[in-house]
Amino acid sequence: QVQLVESGGGLVQAGGSLRLSCAASGIIFSIWRMGWYCQTPGKQRELVASIGSGGSTNYADSVKGRFTISRDNAKNTVYLQMNSLKPEDTAVYYCNAVPSTYFNTWGQGTQVTVSS
Repeated sequence: QVQLVESGGGLVQAGGSLRLSCAASGIIFSIWRMGWYCQTPGKQRELVASIGSGGSTNYADSVKGRFTISRDNAKNTVYLQMNSLKPEDTAVYYCNAVPSTYFNTWGQGTQVTVSS
């Protein structure tokens, strides 16, 4: 049974930083491409960053140069370092496989709120 537990969100002023973590269990973590998704009320979840099993990364244009995704396969954990945060980054952030349909579950997410 796959479990994904996100943490690290919070309230931060514009220009600030946060580091999100996602601990995964119930899977052979190292073989999966993992991603961070964000969701705002009334909108579908969007993929903002992903990292492959070999460490290759991709980013949405909106976060390039500001966010960095990384992973620690020994800890079954994926991270998202968020710098230079903007109010428009405010969302609930989730981690999941890429594409997300591989795992039949989502975690509870972690709320990121950026004040102007």
